[in-house]
Amino acid sequence: MAKNKIETVPFPGQKPGTSGLRKQVGEFLRPHYLENFVQSVFNSIGDCTGKKLVLGGDGRYHNRQAIQTIARIAAANGFGHLIIGRGGLLSTPAASCVIRVHGADGGLILSASHNPGGPNGDFGIKFNGSNGGPATETVTNAIYAETQTIGSYWISTEEQEIPLDNLGTSSLDGMTVEVIDPVADYAHLMEQLFDFDKIADLISNPKFRLCFDAMHAVTGPYAYDILVSRLGAKPESVINRIPLEDFGGGHPDPNLVHARELVDIMNGDEPIAFGAASDGDGDRNMVLGSGFYINPCDSLAILAANATLVPGYRDGLSGIARSMPTSRAVDRVARALDVPLYETPTGWKFFGNLMDAGRITLCGEESFGTGSDHIREKDGIWAVLFWLNIIAELGKPARSIVSEHWQRFGRDYFTRHDYEGLDSAVADQLLLRLR
Repeated sequence: MAKNKIETVPFPGQKPGTSGLRKQVGEFLRPHYLENFVQSVFNSIGDCTGKKLVLGGDGRYHNRQAIQTIARIAAANGFGHLIIGRGGLLSTPAASCVIRVHGADGGLILSASHNPGGPNGDFGIKFNGSNGGPATETVTNAIYAETQTIGSYWISTEEQEIPLDNLGTSSLDGMTVEVIDPVADYAHLMEQLFDFDKIADLISNPKFRLCFDAMHAVTGPYAYDILVSRLGAKPESVINRIPLEDFGGGHPDPNLVHARELVDIMNGDEPIAFGAASDGDGDRNMVLGSGFYINPCDSLAILAANATLVPGYRDGLSGIARSMPTSRAVDRVARALDVPLYETPTGWKFFGNLMDAGRITLCGEESFGTGSDHIREKDGIWAVLFWLNIIAELGKPARSIVSEHWQRFGRDYFTRHDYEGLDSAVADQLLLRLR
């Protein structure tokens, strides 16, 4: 193994949040900035010799370059096997799936989620453990401690780039590098959970039209493969499907403001039965009926109430969890189903703890995140397929399903307001006044 030891100094503020380290692209382009953080992750893991690592991202600006750098650091730290999504792409849910399917020791996901991309946008990186879920607070605290004391990092001297666009296996300084289809494992898992024949029959009905907005983010290839190639939807059903480094100049956040194109389609003269959108890294979802918005809190409750209609959940739910800011709509469903209900702090890692303990099957949060124990991340495409499966089974439009749910369980009035680009000092003052 040919490697160099590069002397460095700590950068302040490399503290992972609930979804890793997110900063403006300019920060990550500073010499040694990315390298410091990656080496700190590997230091916190311990001996990396022979371990298997998954690597990929949402395709935003600097994704491909960062992957080449991380691969060289991984090789220098002794990793034996590196699995990368073709083109450097892996949605966050797919990365969790790949980690679990391939028995990897963990993964690095390059994403700033729903934050804008491009040279003036944001970049991010987070570490997921062997269960496929976000690192625990113990691990993120250990990573942060390493970033504060790091004095050097290791990097391979081999500078030949990995051919990211070619499926297959190669070698980097003794480390096996495998470029895989980023969709295949994930799509196979979806086929195990949902009744694809039933959904395909629904989609083949000329009266049922759907639209999925990938927002020029990572879910485009996943939505096209699953909805079009496997389920028979028309190609034009998936809009903005090509991942772009700047998300086409848009803000890949699936809400009524930033997914305006989809909202306009759903409220247009041509009746669209079902619409959905996902975010930058594919873990969030917004679902719409014809001229009808379904808020994330109601969506979680409705999925839970109808879960046994779906093959993967036919045996029932072990429990349900929601984050503290999420409405109590799902609480009444849990009582009706006589299953435990857990309230967690914000952060998907807390759901992962409950899943690993076998206490919950479904979970969700008000920030357009819904998921289950099939992986350890929230999952946008999964939520869309869940809805389609329910619609296919009940033979009713989304609006009717929601209305009937309200009649049975009652309705919670809920709204969420996002304040973007504010000075953190102003936000802190607001919270102090509220207290």
